[in-house]
Amino acid sequence: MIPSSDQDLSRRHFLRLSGVASLGFLGLHHFASAPVLAARPSDASGYGPLLPDPAGLLNLPKGFSYRIISQRGNRMSDGFFTPGRADGMATFAASKGRTILVRNHENSPGNLIDGPFGQKNELLGKLDRNKLYDYGRGEQPGLGGTTTLVYDPATRQVTDEYLSLAGTIRNCAGGATPWGSWISCEENTDVPNGTIEKEHGYNFEVPSVGKGVVDPTPLKAMGRFNHEAVCVDPRTGIVYQTEDRPDSLIYRYLPNQTSQLAKGGKLQALAVRGEQGFDTRNWESLGAPRLAERQPVDVVWLDLEGIDAPDDDLRLRGFARGAARFARGEGAWFGRNECYFACTSGGRIAKGQVFRYVPSPKEGQPGEKDAPGKLELFLEPNNTDLMKSCDNLTVAPWGDVVLCEDDPHPFLVGVTPKGELYKLGENAGPPSEFAGGVFSPSGDTFFVNLQDPGITLAITGPWRKG
Repeated sequence: MIPSSDQDLSRRHFLRLSGVASLGFLGLHHFASAPVLAARPSDASGYGPLLPDPAGLLNLPKGFSYRIISQRGNRMSDGFFTPGRADGMATFAASKGRTILVRNHENSPGNLIDGPFGQKNELLGKLDRNKLYDYGRGEQPGLGGTTTLVYDPATRQVTDEYLSLAGTIRNCAGGATPWGSWISCEENTDVPNGTIEKEHGYNFEVPSVGKGVVDPTPLKAMGRFNHEAVCVDPRTGIVYQTEDRPDSLIYRYLPNQTSQLAKGGKLQALAVRGEQGFDTRNWESLGAPRLAERQPVDVVWLDLEGIDAPDDDLRLRGFARGAARFARGEGAWFGRNECYFACTSGGRIAKGQVFRYVPSPKEGQPGEKDAPGKLELFLEPNNTDLMKSCDNLTVAPWGDVVLCEDDPHPFLVGVTPKGELYKLGENAGPPSEFAGGVFSPSGDTFFVNLQDPGITLAITGPWRKG
């Protein structure tokens, strides 16, 4: 269990950011006829243009600076190596003004250079085998999972760093919960094959505090598929899930007991009311766009059966039932009363869409059909100078959405309430996507990963407040 002091801090942080998100986007629908494109994207934020980094790593606006706080291959506090391929992250408020950062690692078995146990798995025996979800017969253990960092903003230093989930595969994104934990998602559907011992394709829950490796319990009722991210409505405890496939579903999990996801629940898929198998992808190859920007459509949720899906066909059976199709659902974040999620390859030129889902006042209840939830295509620029391959996303303390681009030459892209896009950062170093961007509880620090070099950055400067 999470100690009460840090648990309460984390819950208050989650609810505060949820409120800020909704206030920041209040009135978005008033801009339905306004063009999304901004002639000078850098001007929309008030931060100004990006300036060249003398070190050649990260270009930022004037007044901002960064520090590398964690790097692949360094020794952590628990003696293991910092894993590589850092991906989704969340922050939690801790005592003494510190920040707890829980971080995913998108590693596959055999990718030893990015694993926590060394280039010959020489440290594997130092971890209790029962703490590894998939031991891989001791030959190819799962090398994904999570690490947890404790960051002191006063010194801009990490004071503790340790393995917190082990033995999973390709932990891509996930999501924070209102009760102070991180849901880590496997973007993998491997099955036992001689060295791999267990089925993969599950979510796992990691407490934000409580040092050490968590018992790896798959949340099987949330479905087995190519998971990407989740977000939780703090009012209802309902969990929304994305799937990273070119033909993916958006899922909803109705837990039997709020904050107890392992105690079972109902899994459903999103469908557009009155439309069988509605295609939201808007690809040019599909003909005329089917979904217009900022034109909300009513949603229904379809029950799914056979959710353990040994043949990885859950989405296909969902389509057969009438569920909507999405293009690589990735990052997700919940505001006060809306879920934002990115579709990395959606849109006419297949360079990204951002959706907004507003739950029903009776979400998940019998009266839901009389006041259905609304799905809105919030953003589809079809202009790579403005946005390309949006992946992880978060909501800033001042209400803008901040996107991480999944591209060899990526930017951190902000989106204002008016739909204007601007650049907050640029990878000026080795080709690598940005991943896991998230603000600290105070809003003073923005954490983000450069995945391929395996570094986590803390960016400080004159961030606006909520």
